[in-house]
Amino acid sequence: MGKLGKRLTAAREAFEGKENLSVDEAVALVKANANAKFDETVEISMNLGIDPRHADQMVRGTVTLPAGTGKTVRVAVFARGAKADEAKEAGADIVGAEDLMETIQGGKIEFDRCIATPDMMPIVGRLGKVLGPRNLMPNPKVGTVTMDVKEAVEAAKGGQVQFKAEKKGIVQAGIGKASFDADKLAENVRAFVDAVSKAKPSGAKGTYMKKVTLTSTMGPGVTVDVVDATGN
Repeated sequence: MGKLGKRLTAAREAFEGKENLSVDEAVALVKANANAKFDETVEISMNLGIDPRHADQMVRGTVTLPAGTGKTVRVAVFARGAKADEAKEAGADIVGAEDLMETIQGGKIEFDRCIATPDMMPIVGRLGKVLGPRNLMPNPKVGTVTMDVKEAVEAAKGGQVQFKAEKKGIVQAGIGKASFDADKLAENVRAFVDAVSKAKPSGAKGTYMKKVTLTSTMGPGVTVDVVDATGN
């Protein structure tokens, strides 16, 4: 293994021996050590006491972060007629029907969120193998299959984050940029944790929220005190 760079070595030393910090302490530590030449994303990872292979233990949902994500979200909408016009007026980046399906089938996926009106789902359904693995498949449970296209597009553009538990019961998301004020990042962390807490499935047994970790794109991670993060 090659030598660690000076920046990463210094960051690891700063994090050494620190764990289960309060949200404010964890945010301050991550921000102070996000020294890459670009504005790093602050990311949260939550280990949950669930087995997502069981339908009654799946965790998924959306949350609108109070301070936004700091990321420009590109939105594609499957719609026709008046709803297509509504999507364009709301700021959708790509709007289409069969033509959009063919573009995606051709391997061109230039969007971060996909929304569809219900009547478009027979077309969108053909893209399951392409959009599904990328977590881009429209789903009524998270508000991306809807007739209210305007609200869905504006939510996606306004800091809404989708979350879904991975196979090992881990939920991950970007919750802001290292350049954000510390109090804004802390506010986003608490909002995200609260949303995941409220999404606790009926089949979850024992400890639901096992571990919460904060990191930046290029930095080490630090665990956050679960009690402080949940406000309990």
